[in-house]
Amino acid sequence: MSNSIPKPLFILEMANNHMGDIEHGLRIVREYREVAKDFKLFHFSIKLQHRDSTFIHPDYSNRHDFKYIKRFSETKLSQDDFRRLKDAIQDAGFVSMCTPWDEPSVDLMEELKFDIIKIASCSFTDWPLIERIAKSNKPVIASTAAASIEDIDRVVSFFNHRSRPLAIMHCVGEYPCSREHLELNQIEFFRKRYPGLPIGFSTHESPTNFDSIRIAFGKGAQLFEKHIAVPTAAYPANPYSASPEQVRKWLEAAEDTRVMCGVTGARREIYAKEIADIEPLYRGVFASRDIKKGQRIGEKDYFLAMPNTRGQLLARNLSKYSEYYACVDIAKSSRIMSDQLNYRDLREDVNRIMDDLQALLKARRIALPPYVDLEISHHYGLDRFNEVGAVLIQVINRAYSKILVVMFPGQSYPRHRHIQKDESYHLLHGDLTVEVGGKATRMKEGDVVSINRGTPHSFGTVTGAIIEEVATTYIAGDSIYDDSAINENSNRKILLTFWPQSGGE
Repeated sequence: MSNSIPKPLFILEMANNHMGDIEHGLRIVREYREVAKDFKLFHFSIKLQHRDSTFIHPDYSNRHDFKYIKRFSETKLSQDDFRRLKDAIQDAGFVSMCTPWDEPSVDLMEELKFDIIKIASCSFTDWPLIERIAKSNKPVIASTAAASIEDIDRVVSFFNHRSRPLAIMHCVGEYPCSREHLELNQIEFFRKRYPGLPIGFSTHESPTNFDSIRIAFGKGAQLFEKHIAVPTAAYPANPYSASPEQVRKWLEAAEDTRVMCGVTGARREIYAKEIADIEPLYRGVFASRDIKKGQRIGEKDYFLAMPNTRGQLLARNLSKYSEYYACVDIAKSSRIMSDQLNYRDLREDVNRIMDDLQALLKARRIALPPYVDLEISHHYGLDRFNEVGAVLIQVINRAYSKILVVMFPGQSYPRHRHIQKDESYHLLHGDLTVEVGGKATRMKEGDVVSINRGTPHSFGTVTGAIIEEVATTYIAGDSIYDDSAINENSNRKILLTFWPQSGGE
């Protein structure tokens, strides 16, 4: 097995339920192999536990008035039988896993070539043992019952710094655990706190509880641990260990949940039936007036209504990125059909602008809030954006405002005035020539120019520019352009939400 943890992994914890009887332990392996073979999409491990003779103080080794010492002593396997059991687990096709309770047991894990080492909750902060486990160079799964968040942070950091594959298990150390103490929301808490780390659920609830596995699977757990037994007259199961029949039902619940949850990490498949059921409800596009061949179709040229017909342009096809031109005459009130149109998708142009913006901000180490509102101003259309336009990033807009104006090489911004806004330009990067009231000023980095409301101004750059605009409140529609064609162009802005770390929209 590679140095990794397969997922989803179902860990069948034998613990001491072999009862110190090697034949009973081998029977457990056989019976659970029969259960596991019916669940092809899951990975399985049978987990053992091991304690060296040094784990119990010599003065207490024969003291049966201590519950755990009595159980550990009575169920101890010889080293040869322990090896036989491990080999049987491996031969049955299970991932081999063991919980060492002390350092000599880690030595044995290495000697017997176990695939994965499990850290019990009681050993979660046993740092001498953890140090020894880290040296084994094996994947590690650790249970977190009774551990503080500070302890969990330290253990996660410890293994991360040593580049050891690690998964942590949400676990409540009650045997059995009551429903009101299952705390399954911890799975989501761990997933958010430790992104990229596999999170599991180690369960000690009643073996007849099949709800918790559904919830844990749905919350994104990838590993699941349950105590198992094969009850007999000689060896009855304890209240938190499941029989083969109960484990089968547990796995069936997990499989059913997996099917209902569907894919993770990607958008699901869109099914043909849901399209057929929803499509009749889409609004179709109808001509609100006669449209001539070659005419660009704008908002005043259509209305939306149902029913639609196959091949008709739909409301869902209309967006700020879509331009449609009639390739035939279209009569008023008639359906506008897709084959009557030439289509231009502006998204590629927008993506290119966003990529250029992201690269420029990164190169100039411009730090922005986690997300900002952004405007691509293209006064004469995206076709001429490289010539006329800018990207405006709104950082603050209160009684005062701060906008970063980003211009690419060769761009200019048309002459305009503001009705209410006073503003100052601080050139952070590049070059900028500002014309204010008929007077041109060539700015260099660090220069500031202030412009009063009502004063016509324009600006342009040769090599590109990043300008910090500090002003009174930004108000949409406050800019009046000298060119009336710009004022009449309602499509001259593309408004986006920008996540600087991802470039998303």
